[in-house]
Amino acid sequence: MKKVEDYVISIPDFPEPGIIFRDVTSVLQDAEGLQLAVNGILDMLKDVDFDVIVGPEARGFIFGTPVAYALHKPFVPVRKKGKLPRETVSISYNLEYGSATIEMHKDSIKPGQRVVVVDDLIATGGTTEAIIKLIESMGGKVVKLCFLMELAGLKGRELLKGYDVGSVITYEGK
Repeated sequence: MKKVEDYVISIPDFPEPGIIFRDVTSVLQDAEGLQLAVNGILDMLKDVDFDVIVGPEARGFIFGTPVAYALHKPFVPVRKKGKLPRETVSISYNLEYGSATIEMHKDSIKPGQRVVVVDDLIATGGTTEAIIKLIESMGGKVVKLCFLMELAGLKGRELLKGYDVGSVITYEGK
């Protein structure tokens, strides 16, 4: 039986020399690969007590929504600035080259709710750190961070110390 990592296509020297790009679309394009990916995240949540799943666009939507559906939990999207129609809370954060602003609906997390964040990839952890700050600013408590893939060489776990971080696949490099 294949493992989910067997469905990930690794592309050397993309987007620049020395980088190995781990392509998640190859997982999505195969029904068995997608099922293995979602099941891997579900396995991480077997003993986690939580109320809501949060996922950033776009791939957090792809993996977070089926997990929320399977566990009968609500799903809350995190979007880029200006994409949500109601009153929002936002946070700006630094990227490797520049900055970004993300938002959530102001009423999406209730004080005291236990939150799981689901995304496709943890690299440096910067986007996830910003999501955590947004959730906590609304009174939520992050109880688990779930990723399909982790690039361990970029040390995202170190930035997210104090949080329960899990990944289905871990790549040692960058």
